Amino acid sequence: MTTTETVRGGGFSGAVASEWTKLWSVRATWWCLSGGLLMMLLYSGVSGLSQRLDYNRPEAAHSMVAAGAIYLTEFFVIAVATLFVTSEYANGGIRSTLQWVPVRHHVPAAKAAVLAPALFAYGVVVALAGMGLSGLLMGSHGLPTSFGTGLLTAVGMGVFFALLGVLSMGIGFALRSAAGTIVTVMVLLLPLPMLLSSYVSAGMMNYFPAFSGLNAMTPPDTESPLFGGLPPYSMGVGMLISLLWAVAGLLAGTAVLRRRDA
Repeated sequence: MTTTETVRGGGFSGAVASEWTKLWSVRATWWCLSGGLLMMLLYSGVSGLSQRLDYNRPEAAHSMVAAGAIYLTEFFVIAVATLFVTSEYANGGIRSTLQWVPVRHHVPAAKAAVLAPALFAYGVVVALAGMGLSGLLMGSHGLPTSFGTGLLTAVGMGVFFALLGVLSMGIGFALRSAAGTIVTVMVLLLPLPMLLSSYVSAGMMNYFPAFSGLNAMTPPDTESPLFGGLPPYSMGVGMLISLLWAVAGLLAGTAVLRRRDA
């Protein structure tokens, strides 16, 4: 008599479950996410207090958290996403991963399926926490933030962080180096778009990840928290541009993974 044993948990769903465990079992993930939240609270708290002290440029809580995301918290998101990939290359764990998941393009897809929703939720929580603290500290000073505006900002931050994480993850697969990935993403975020906007076309910066993310966090009929004035396009367009960058990074990383040995 023969018995048939049903194997469960394999395939793509098994890869996703494995990547979920990898993400949350590493202390670096918790340290980076905690650091990003702390920096947001610090920025929001200082900004809220400055409004109470009669700062000469009135601001709203939702603008404060959007600026805090660009100035500080996004770099912790980059670190989480980068280490999610490059730590496996550093310790040799990528070899085991590819043995367990022999269909190579399933590996970055599974990581993205885990990282994107986690960073989306993180962005929403960070935005709400920052707006809550800044609103509490500024009291009746500054500009008001309605429930709808605050919610749109929080969702926009969640989308931006999720897509920035996928972009960083894809570049991590392509470069296989934590330092190289972080430097590359940081250059894409600020120095390169600012350089091109200064010497090629003034509007080019709006189509790079950081600035598309900023516009994705700016609700309709509200001013840009960094530049003032209305954004050059809507939140939806900002999310779409961020999505295109994320897809490009993920495709590039997947292509390198499929062509090179671990």
